[in-house]
Amino acid sequence: MYYEKVVVGEFFADLFVENEIIVELKSVENLSKAHEVQLVNYLNGMKKDIGLLINFGPTGVEVKRKYRKNIEQDQ
Repeated sequence: MYYEKVVVGEFFADLFVENEIIVELKSVENLSKAHEVQLVNYLNGMKKDIGLLINFGPTGVEVKRKYRKNIEQDQ
């Protein structure tokens, strides 16, 4: 996990696809804004641009895609 170009810790994504896409898996009744914010924080911390939030809820599977724009200082 990065903060201002410095490694500040680590976390383990549920799935990390092709070193590009972070996938966060949930099994809750309803996704909340907090779940989306968590994924965006992971995207920012890992400097990745695409993430999927997948919920295996009681009424079926729900998928949300989240984006993060490249920030010049990432490079």
